[in-house]
Amino acid sequence: MAFLPFYVPGRKQLKIIIIGGGYAGLAALTTLVRYMPDAEVTIVDPRTHHLKITHLHETFRYPLSDLIVPFTELEQRFGCRHICAELLLEEATLQQWQNDKCIAFDDLSLPFDYLLVASGAPARDMDRNTDCIFGLNDFMVTAGSELLGKYLAGEGSRKDPISIIGGGATGIQFLFEIVHFLRRHKFENRVRLIESGNRVLKQFPDRFADYAQSRMVDLEIDFCPDTYFRGQQDNVILLEEKNTGRQYELPSSLSILFAGKQQQNQFAANAFGQMIVNHRSLPHIFVAGDCSIYQSFGSNAMTAQSAVRKGKLAARNILRHSGLLRILEPYMHHDIGYVVSLGSADAVGWLALEHNVVTGIAAYVIKEIVEAQYDLLLTGIDTYLI
Repeated sequence: MAFLPFYVPGRKQLKIIIIGGGYAGLAALTTLVRYMPDAEVTIVDPRTHHLKITHLHETFRYPLSDLIVPFTELEQRFGCRHICAELLLEEATLQQWQNDKCIAFDDLSLPFDYLLVASGAPARDMDRNTDCIFGLNDFMVTAGSELLGKYLAGEGSRKDPISIIGGGATGIQFLFEIVHFLRRHKFENRVRLIESGNRVLKQFPDRFADYAQSRMVDLEIDFCPDTYFRGQQDNVILLEEKNTGRQYELPSSLSILFAGKQQQNQFAANAFGQMIVNHRSLPHIFVAGDCSIYQSFGSNAMTAQSAVRKGKLAARNILRHSGLLRILEPYMHHDIGYVVSLGSADAVGWLALEHNVVTGIAAYVIKEIVEAQYDLLLTGIDTYLI
């Protein structure tokens, strides 16, 4: 058994349920298996597979299957159990589960020693009354190359621009992949970016925007800053100027929305990852990932990086709480870098310090190294040092 500071085993075997098989849930699973190989771990997730959602923009170059890890494969690899189900998570229900140490739904009754809620946060979706609008959820079931290729081929001779809405990290990564995809396959559609702010990547240092927007100019991507998206109908997009309220239309064959994540069903947790309900910590229910807000100095950013760190910490603290000492570790993780891909061989990011901005192939190499680290984790090899 690997060494875990402040952990003196008590019970030989724990029954642990993880709700959610995303980044936080699988980081917790691999950590639990590492330090307590005999633990009975059950993952409850409505999907049949884990999806590396932060890589979806790459499906304009690679098959979607490259990003999918079936839960059956994880069951064999880690000795866990997967139950395909979606649970309604409410504070009253969670309090009842804490009291009963058991989850009951459908015809199943699942007793547990510890429960970890890692259900994530869904992509924000907008009402769509037309087939001319795609969102992130569409790319979760169909590869970008197939989805866009079939749509444009079906449009016949239409050459109207493709509109990307949202200049955050996800929108920018899709933007550049789509431009390169169109050029590789000789589609003549131009691409425009609609952004409600005055620049892209506004959650990052200004140099991120400067570099990304300079590359947009190089690739002849039209940019509409300070502009709201109001709808897409047939071959027209409806826009509104942020400062004046003036509404106008532009030709557009398709709109692709990247509106961020829905910040609903987020649960408070203490500094150790234990869920807080009615101002009281639930000692046997932990929470991690995008659905959690830790009351600590650590990062609560809705990123895969924070999700992995929270999942690993929650798993370690579950084991510590089950042991003889019960000395728990506070969540203190701060992001150590962030890289935004700008195509197959270009990127912009920061490392160690936010103002230590790296661009071009160097940033892309850093991104590849970080992603390989998570791939190793899914095989049971943990290379995360901090």
